[in-house]
Amino acid sequence: MSSTPENPRVVIIGAGIVGCSLADELTARGWTDVTVLEQGPLPAPGGSTSHAPGLVFQTSPSRTLTLFARYTVEKFRSLEADGVPCFDPVGGLELATTPERLAELHRRAGYAASWGVRGEVVSAARCKELWPLIDESIVLGGFHTPDDGLARALLASRAQMDRAVARGARFLDRHTVTGIEKENGRVTAVVTDRGTFPADHVVSAAGFWGPVIGRMAGVDVPLQPLAHQYAKTRPLAELGGHRREATRPILRFQDRDLYFREHTDRIGIGSYAHRPLPVDPFAVPAYDEARAQDLDMPSSYPFTPEDWAPSWEDCRRLIPALRATEIDTGFNGVFSFTPDGMPVLGESRDLRGFWLAEAVWVTHSAGVAKAVAEWMVDGRPSLDVHECDLTRFEEAQRSPAYVRDRGAQQFVEVYDVIHPLQPLERPRPLRVSPFHARQERLGAYFLEGGGWERPHWYEANAALVEGLDLPERDAWSARHWSPIAAAEAKATRERVALYDMTPLRRLEVTGPGALGFLDRMTTNNLRKKPGAVTYTLLLDHSGGIRSDLTVARLGPDRFQVGANSPADLDWLLRHAPDDVHITDVTSGTCCIGVWGPLARALVQPLTRDDFSHEAFGYFRARRTYLGHVPVTAMRLSYVGELGWELYTTADLGLRLWDTLWEAGRHLGVIAAGRSAFNSLRLEKGYRAWGVDMTDEHTPYEAGLGFAVRPDKEFTGRDALRARDAENVTRRLTPLLLDDPAAVVLGKEPVFVDGAPAGYVTSASYGYTLGRCVAYAWLPPLPVGTAAHIEYFGEKVPATVAEEPLFDPKMTRIRR
Repeated sequence: MSSTPENPRVVIIGAGIVGCSLADELTARGWTDVTVLEQGPLPAPGGSTSHAPGLVFQTSPSRTLTLFARYTVEKFRSLEADGVPCFDPVGGLELATTPERLAELHRRAGYAASWGVRGEVVSAARCKELWPLIDESIVLGGFHTPDDGLARALLASRAQMDRAVARGARFLDRHTVTGIEKENGRVTAVVTDRGTFPADHVVSAAGFWGPVIGRMAGVDVPLQPLAHQYAKTRPLAELGGHRREATRPILRFQDRDLYFREHTDRIGIGSYAHRPLPVDPFAVPAYDEARAQDLDMPSSYPFTPEDWAPSWEDCRRLIPALRATEIDTGFNGVFSFTPDGMPVLGESRDLRGFWLAEAVWVTHSAGVAKAVAEWMVDGRPSLDVHECDLTRFEEAQRSPAYVRDRGAQQFVEVYDVIHPLQPLERPRPLRVSPFHARQERLGAYFLEGGGWERPHWYEANAALVEGLDLPERDAWSARHWSPIAAAEAKATRERVALYDMTPLRRLEVTGPGALGFLDRMTTNNLRKKPGAVTYTLLLDHSGGIRSDLTVARLGPDRFQVGANSPADLDWLLRHAPDDVHITDVTSGTCCIGVWGPLARALVQPLTRDDFSHEAFGYFRARRTYLGHVPVTAMRLSYVGELGWELYTTADLGLRLWDTLWEAGRHLGVIAAGRSAFNSLRLEKGYRAWGVDMTDEHTPYEAGLGFAVRPDKEFTGRDALRARDAENVTRRLTPLLLDDPAAVVLGKEPVFVDGAPAGYVTSASYGYTLGRCVAYAWLPPLPVGTAAHIEYFGEKVPATVAEEPLFDPKMTRIRR
């Protein structure tokens, strides 16, 4: 069959659950020239799918992963092979044996309500009813999800393979990929030991062999395979007489890193309690080599009893019936982890037409396949996948050592109770701003993001807390928080503070075509004189918000772009013409935000230039000197106060900090952290991309219509014109909690008239307002509408507020 734009040639590498699901999804969308290559035998080729225990727990802190899992359940429930259903909806049950875990289960129930999964926290007695073999006396409660269950991965693979073949796809086993051919930056073919297969698109769905395929293509795949213990007991008398494979919910004992499922009259047990067992993907044997080494399959390594012993004691404590039996069989199964535990999806910019669908578990397989198929066929997934985008990792996060260390840590923390602000422990510190030594001296409490050490507050400001009237916090919201943040927010509102904004991404865009290119790519008018700064949006072709940017025109053909993630750089580079040059200058530069009513009094004596409001207005930029330091000063404020973002090169950063610090001593200047920053920006209603809005949302829904100029050409304009700017069905809505002592943190479900109506995106206590501020995606609601936010099972009253909540006339910024 010859290739056409409507039916291009696709080669999928790997016939596990992801490859089979993707072939089905692509052929269902009319791309039928699909070839799936597999090095092992079909239908059980020996990768992770072949040994997967098949547990599907849908609920996750990640909305994206939860929706992937929801689709997987929905699809697999509709499939069967040889008359056997591909999914058994036995339900799921997560147990709590500690108060901390029980609180976590209430939080998970909140996620379920936010993302549309049925589930409830149940009593220990109900847990015993659902799983009669457990020792009820050690259980405090559980989280029951009736729609979870067991995916029969090999059957689901075969069912989808059969459907894809019926539409024209072909599956070829015993074909080992040996190379990827390319020409002019595009993939052209896949080379195997049994021939070459021309291709317009190649998808690596090779599982833990992903880094091997990636190296052939010259594409980095940040994935670390690890071995995970799984064992089956001997037959149990208590399970005798059952004919079904499973009758009880799949069970998780997360306090001991264990899970359980029935295998008719036996129990299968998986453990994450053991030491990380990393596997070199380049050393994994091929199928026949594995068999020659007495392994069942390449993904099945020998069981290590010494690692199992502690877990076996925990199993017997939870399920007393196991004390009368032993383990019959066991193996260490290999599967994939990334530095952040999320899949790696998308098309490489360096090799167009080469796609990744890697680090995907059976739980999310069909959902991932649907998203990747939509991406390939329609140009974008219908679901936000920025957490999974292959571009999300910084260069500093791609070293083999980093991927190994963080992958191992993800394994260790699979079942841990993880606070949303909790950073991984190693390797730290990795990226530090030039001010790091000064911040340490001030007692900075550092958290981490994108590899950067980010001060959240400074112990040097502890004395400022005295006299503040702050409500008591519960143990969860008090983690990675300090009342010092309130003092820093107050000092910013009343005096002046220095904020380290270095981790904010900075792109330099230059060249004769720079103005036209940026104006065409973004929604706002950039055709302004040099010195102008513009807030604008990057949209995709369907009108969804890919990012929000600040664009400073520093010269006729020179721009500095404040962006969000590596994906912004990738998107711009994909579309840039030859006369435009784009460089990420973040690491070579630094930034200090000087904000507060005394900001001008601090900076003006340091420069000969006029920093008055009349001479240096809001959203303006200029090159100047502060003392001995050349800076680019931008009159911007994300905290709702007078001030500037001051940029210089990294080598001069420490001098800039010291200059500002010394000049501000008599004004009572302080250093302030991200905790105060987040509170201040939410009081002002400033959105954070990736948290408050994604490409699932339009500017009008997100309250950013002011940044759209529909009378000019820009990417996504036609799609946006087709949408009614006024009659939207959802809005990013500010809520104020009624109780001054109440706090929520984000991702909690919101109820209106007693029914789930949406979910919180970001939240923080507003120290100026004396209330917690929560933004949420909700149907359009009048100001004053009563709502409830569910926080650890409690319904917290809140009210829809009018924004901006603080300084609606902008008098504090424009002075």
